[in-house]
Amino acid sequence: MTTPSTIVRPADTTLRRALTLAAGFALVRLLFQFVLTLWSSHLGYGYFRDEFYYIACGRHLAWGYVDHGPIVAVQARIGELLFGTSVFAIRILSAFAGALTIGITGIIAWALGGRRPAQALAMFGMFISPQFIGSDGYLSMNSWEAVFWMACTLIVILMLRGRLSERWWIFFGICAGIGLLNKPSMTFFLVAVGVGLLCTAQRRILFSRWTALGIVLMFFIALPNVLWQMHNHWPTLEFLRNGVKQHKNVILNPLQFFLAQFNAIHPVNALLWITGIVALLRARSIKDMRWLGLTYVFFYVIMDALHAKDYYLQGIYPAIFAAGGIAWEHRFANSRSVARERIFAFPIFESVLFITGLLVLPMSSPILAPATWVRYTKALHLRGDKMENSETGPLPQFYADRFGWNEMVGTMVAAYRSLPPDERARACIYTTNYGEAGAMDLLGKKMEPSLPPAIAGQNSYWMWGTHGCTFDVVIGVIDATPAEMLERYESVQLIGHLDNPYAMPFEHKNIFILRHRRPDHKVVWEDFKFYF
Repeated sequence: MTTPSTIVRPADTTLRRALTLAAGFALVRLLFQFVLTLWSSHLGYGYFRDEFYYIACGRHLAWGYVDHGPIVAVQARIGELLFGTSVFAIRILSAFAGALTIGITGIIAWALGGRRPAQALAMFGMFISPQFIGSDGYLSMNSWEAVFWMACTLIVILMLRGRLSERWWIFFGICAGIGLLNKPSMTFFLVAVGVGLLCTAQRRILFSRWTALGIVLMFFIALPNVLWQMHNHWPTLEFLRNGVKQHKNVILNPLQFFLAQFNAIHPVNALLWITGIVALLRARSIKDMRWLGLTYVFFYVIMDALHAKDYYLQGIYPAIFAAGGIAWEHRFANSRSVARERIFAFPIFESVLFITGLLVLPMSSPILAPATWVRYTKALHLRGDKMENSETGPLPQFYADRFGWNEMVGTMVAAYRSLPPDERARACIYTTNYGEAGAMDLLGKKMEPSLPPAIAGQNSYWMWGTHGCTFDVVIGVIDATPAEMLERYESVQLIGHLDNPYAMPFEHKNIFILRHRRPDHKVVWEDFKFYF
């Protein structure tokens, strides 16, 4: 009689150690982002313009919006329900996404064959990257982009390594589908992944029923957004066309686009990510992963050809950093610190990263008071990226768009309260862009709960309509003179002027109380549409 035996596989201690290390880095990153937000709020930096808009979108949940996908609206709504609407509260989920990105970077380094020194170096390089510090520091879809992209990348790597079965294409499809709902740019990333695989022997994993099922699932998840676009006459395409026609964004030539990567990811980090690309393409220290290097190359070429903003490459860098960490680990394999698998096995390089990271930190997070920031950047000859053609003041737009909101809201709420009851009952709050409208809907409602919803013609605010406004009594922030407004209204009362020196110049506008719109200037809401 024979006794059945059971094969017991030993636990993968390298995975457990990699997870522990990744969790440690992720926790530190989460706390770091919290500290940055609290400190910048203490210095007087408020909500970023887009945050108002995303919160408003979260209160108008839909399968699509004019200028972004639905996931950021869901993120804003969940954040509001769980944590509230303070500056700190609305940024918690973005900080959490940043922590996840750091952790996934370490796990990808492990999956590619890197030990603790490679994992730690990759995560540390990501940690000090200005682009990620900035995007993880405010409510936006950009903070989650790398999470979805790298989840898909990790699944493919582990399937190629034999650690996951082909059934994981289902989870790939889920991550890719949600990623498409987060930002359409994931389409180009997925194309680059597919082409990269097709150009190498690893193409074999593409030809199975599980791959097809994952792709179908991806399209099924993204389909509601496509149907929404069709139903609303493709507003996102109109938004993109208007941006091109009116030269909204700064167009970078190929050399400028390449050099912008150094600035966004940190110049010293080039020793890590460029090394990573070379290591992947050579496929010596990292076997069978040339497809991943080609993915970066193809994606880079696509983004450059489309004249994309430099940060559109952001989501692919964690995997490249992971490869760079492994290249460094192999190059210094004989050093004592690498042989002993110390976490910080490259003290000179990592010290330089740390020191220079501190020096450029004010460029990615507003940790200096505005006047101090201006003096600091002039003294060190630092210059922030200018991605849009709008005129800027002493601060770059990423910081300037956090000033002026309280003054605007306070003036308009005071004007609303000054109206007699009959006028207040039919008064409208009119603004010229989604930032002003969002500020009124969030901050204004906190000050005066009876305030009517703000209306604006920009992007999704135009789609939400006038909320019954007759435009007979209007409290508006408008870039016009009293004489110009008298052409439209019988009574024009100038009650304030926005002139915060740190706000964007286009926010230096007048605030009016307007009464009795002239009959020859009827309101046609279609004429207010401004997809830009």
